[in-house]
Amino acid sequence: MRKHWLLFVFLILGLVLRVLATVAYTPAIVYTDSVQYLVNMDKLSPDQLNPIGYDFVLGPLVWLGGLKLVVIVQHLVGLGLGVAIYALARKLTVYRWLSAVAAAPILLDAYQVQIEQNIMAETTFDVILVAILWLLLAKGVTGWRRAAVVGLLIGAAFTVRAIGMVLLIAVVLYLITTWGQRVRRTAAAIAGFAIVFAAYGGYYRIDTGRWGFTGAENQILYGRTATVANCDKLPLDEGTRLFCPKEPLGQRLGVDKYAHNHYGDPNWPGPLPPGTTKRQLATEFAHLVIKHQPLDVTWAALKDFAKGFAPTRTSEPNDVPLDRWQFQLTYPNLKDPNTAKAAVKWGGSEPHVSHVPAVILRAYQLHGGYTSGTLLGLCVLIALAAVAGLGRAKTSGLRSAALLPAAAGVILLLGSAAFEFSWRYQLPALIFFPLAGVIGLRAILGKDQARPALADYPDAIDAEAAKSLDNNSFSPVVVVIAAYNEAAGIGPVLTNMPKTAAGLPVDVLVVVDGATDDTADIAKDHGAHVCVAPANRGQGAALRLGYHLAAQGGARYVVTTDADGQYDNDELEALLEPILLDRADFVTGSRRLGAEDADSRLRWVGVRVFAVLASILTRKKLTDTSFGFRAMRAELATAVTLREPQYQSSELLLGALALGARVVELPMTMRRRGDGSSKKGPGVVYGANYGRVMTTTWLREYVLRRRHRRQQAWRTPAGRTARTSR
Repeated sequence: MRKHWLLFVFLILGLVLRVLATVAYTPAIVYTDSVQYLVNMDKLSPDQLNPIGYDFVLGPLVWLGGLKLVVIVQHLVGLGLGVAIYALARKLTVYRWLSAVAAAPILLDAYQVQIEQNIMAETTFDVILVAILWLLLAKGVTGWRRAAVVGLLIGAAFTVRAIGMVLLIAVVLYLITTWGQRVRRTAAAIAGFAIVFAAYGGYYRIDTGRWGFTGAENQILYGRTATVANCDKLPLDEGTRLFCPKEPLGQRLGVDKYAHNHYGDPNWPGPLPPGTTKRQLATEFAHLVIKHQPLDVTWAALKDFAKGFAPTRTSEPNDVPLDRWQFQLTYPNLKDPNTAKAAVKWGGSEPHVSHVPAVILRAYQLHGGYTSGTLLGLCVLIALAAVAGLGRAKTSGLRSAALLPAAAGVILLLGSAAFEFSWRYQLPALIFFPLAGVIGLRAILGKDQARPALADYPDAIDAEAAKSLDNNSFSPVVVVIAAYNEAAGIGPVLTNMPKTAAGLPVDVLVVVDGATDDTADIAKDHGAHVCVAPANRGQGAALRLGYHLAAQGGARYVVTTDADGQYDNDELEALLEPILLDRADFVTGSRRLGAEDADSRLRWVGVRVFAVLASILTRKKLTDTSFGFRAMRAELATAVTLREPQYQSSELLLGALALGARVVELPMTMRRRGDGSSKKGPGVVYGANYGRVMTTTWLREYVLRRRHRRQQAWRTPAGRTARTSR
């Protein structure tokens, strides 16, 4: 569980949201479409507004436990979908924290939770989508048998939501662009879908006497074309002219109004020419608009498609009302008398809202408890960048894996927008786009270079390394330097190290982190105390060991610097001064406040981005979170929880702030490396891992340990609780 702790946190939060929803709306949220599903459970008429696939799931659940059981099962399935997305991402070697991020939208998005509380087909549809992704991505090269099963699942998706048929396009695109028997497995997928589609069409023919697959095909198509129809330029006859909207172009209503309010009115559009039907004439009208105004229809659909990538959940006046998919403080849709009747008949009670949980859910939903469409769009762009071979994607073997969910999501949402925009129809993006984004990011960055988290101090390597230390007693000030294969550069750093600072003697402790050169011998020759770790674990592990050894040896103040000569040792006294004057407990230099000889534009940007992120997380203005020249009280250095073997600088800084330490930044100088090359790895990879450590440290120290931290406050040597400078 510890390895998957971030997913576990998201699951707990997702469970809380779903429990609140179940309690808030009794027996469930019954929408207009819900009534149609419930009424059709026994009849299974295929010519209704919605396909009948969901009724096969709904019927048994209602029979077993009514509407309350339906929503409980849907909520549990929602949590399961999050786990399935996480597991699939991990199977594709996506980093654990990034896999949890991919699962977060489906677990925490309030609109997803709200639709699960509805008697609606979306949750069943989501299960099929995730099953398709698992079959295609989780088990290597797809053979024709598995492709045939995927085709059957696409057919099943079509019977739940008719738009599901467009998934066949994405699957075919994936199958023809990946290694294997392309023709055979593509044919198998198409055949699998065709079997279900033909069976459903045959059932429709037997039940209604005509060919078709849904009762909504005509009215939705009419609604889309009515919004843009330029009737003065269309070759309309007596019958089709009745379907031209009365509103002039530029003042037209939305698709929903024409498709449901107008077309759904049995008295509209009035008397029809003899021998014609509303269905026939609406279809002819729609086809004429598409034929003569293809660009207008396409542009309208594309504009609706783009709405799904808006940063916030907003809707235009002619869109499907957004509040349909928001938690309300009164029971929704009670103006329709069928709502209450359905709740009583199939739910066993009058529809009811519990005020407190409803207020909590609504506040959460309206104040950021959803996934930004802009963020989802960014996920798509990352996936497409991986498909194009950016970074390490060409050799990752994940380009096709990033393509599938990105293409499936875009095609599905574009297909939905071609008929009508509704935030309800955007929900599959929560499954496809975050997964596509994290797969793409993993492909671009390469394999996770982060090492396993450190065990509690002292572990076996710490204990073994401590035996090599040539001294157990230190001066009040100890400069700790972590060094791995720094033989060429550490000598000048030690030569230029002051022997005293502010009248206090200074010792240097070099922790050699499993080096294979003569770093240890050179350090000893320059008068440093040396501790040699038998294995290379990373800078964070070496520094943690140094903190504890210095504190155990009597040091009162610990200073850190690097072995590559990037920092000015002459600034040591200035670094210590705020602590010695009791104005601070932790002092860090800042290249942004001082001077920097930057050798990487990407790192220059990263310093500023992570400073903003840290400032937001800690609510303290910070300018530089990764400056390696720092001073702190020895007892503070050993009190902070340190688990990161590599990307440790932000963990130490945020950990000190979380303990209430007074943190001060000073203008300092940072030069280019004196010798050798950086061991931090590629800039993008380093940045991704650095951001991971910062956010997970914040979650651990500021969220999960908040109550414990109040009870176990870190105290200064004077015995008073330290105050932060926040």
